[in-house]
Amino acid sequence: MTQRFKTIIEPFRIHSVEPLRMTTEDERGGKIRDAGYNLFALRAEDVLIDLLTDSGTGAMSRDQWAAIQHGDESYAGSPSWFRFLEAVQELFPFRHVIPTHQGRAAERILFSVIAGPGKVIPNNTHFDTTRANIEATGAEAMDLLIPEGREPRTMHPFKGNMDVGALEQLLAERAGDVPVVFVTVTNNSGGGQPVSIANVRAVRAICDRFHVPFFLDACRFAENAWFIRMREPGYADKSVADIVREMVSYADGMTMSAKKDPLANIGGWLAMNDDALAERCRNMLILTEGFPTYGGLAGRDLEAIAQGLHEAVEHDYLRYRIRSTEYLADALDRAGVPIVKPAGGHAVYLDARALLPHVPPLQYPGQSLAIALYEAGGIRGVEIGTVMFGRYPDGSEMPAPMDLVRLAIPRRTYTQSHIDYVIEVVTAVAANARELRGYRIVDEPPQLRHFTARFAPC
Repeated sequence: MTQRFKTIIEPFRIHSVEPLRMTTEDERGGKIRDAGYNLFALRAEDVLIDLLTDSGTGAMSRDQWAAIQHGDESYAGSPSWFRFLEAVQELFPFRHVIPTHQGRAAERILFSVIAGPGKVIPNNTHFDTTRANIEATGAEAMDLLIPEGREPRTMHPFKGNMDVGALEQLLAERAGDVPVVFVTVTNNSGGGQPVSIANVRAVRAICDRFHVPFFLDACRFAENAWFIRMREPGYADKSVADIVREMVSYADGMTMSAKKDPLANIGGWLAMNDDALAERCRNMLILTEGFPTYGGLAGRDLEAIAQGLHEAVEHDYLRYRIRSTEYLADALDRAGVPIVKPAGGHAVYLDARALLPHVPPLQYPGQSLAIALYEAGGIRGVEIGTVMFGRYPDGSEMPAPMDLVRLAIPRRTYTQSHIDYVIEVVTAVAANARELRGYRIVDEPPQLRHFTARFAPC
């Protein structure tokens, strides 16, 4: 379809609706105080627009709900497993596919098998659960992002790329300590920024020189492929499905959260070509997740994922998906709100450190801004900064490279009027940013503190 009009409409109609509960600003002030100023601790019914995450929060299609009725709950060898396997290998043709209940389970299984003290695992940027699962084994999680990826307002078509020079130096010095090299597509911690095919190919070449396996954290594979189609020379006429297949052809394996681009509410998998490694991972799967043909998932979940994988690479859907995110980013940028540019695939990232220069990083400007958005308009985002990434395994704390607030847009869930409301709220909060204060942590766990820590105003 030729795009003659500027409005990008949703390529679907609303089939069923879910009510939202309206709250007042005074009510929300009490709710967030009772939650210890941690947005994860809020009741979802007290949130108006929930942009905490795009993980498992999207709306399933009519055909996915229909597929659920085909779910076969046999313990071993269910027909639903074979439909799932066929759909996965159509896009990701690895020899071994190991289902899990979600992406972090795939990470935990893999790193418990290959990592450990003295090991180091590089990535363009590890996300929170990936880093935590690596560090839980005693290994080091190392970020090797290109310099442009750490500069919020620098324009670059592929700010998620790995710094291949830094990777080459690391492997030249410590290849024996590196059990795997990871690249996350798109790069969530770095602003939802894509990785180019050229970068993936370059990483593959360096891994081959040093005989180190290469894996993808591919949970936003379709969005990344769409950016490649739009931005990388030579790919404008290729289908997203073909781009995905080329991208994964350079990898030895992958982890996946099916709660992102596969359009499901639960699920994931670990895939690889190495027979011996797959056997070790399957043994761990049986111990902790379930039999290898269900991996902690119901048959109906396997069916929903299989259908979602077909829908995730449809061009009309991806055009709408990426343009919807750009719509929010463009409006905030025009209003002078500092954001990570260009717009990412699944979220818009507000630059809290730039918006709140009077709040020091160790008083968590990202948390302060996220709280203000909830109090002002019932919008729940998430801090991606010093709360999430500022504490190291030895317990010390330093500012993260950036202090951001991620507004993650659930797939096929909110309409343009919802996003227009978000624009109004963010713009109003930004206009009064000088009035916002910092926060301190009054209680925190030893790992992944952002999920359950409690805060108090400074």
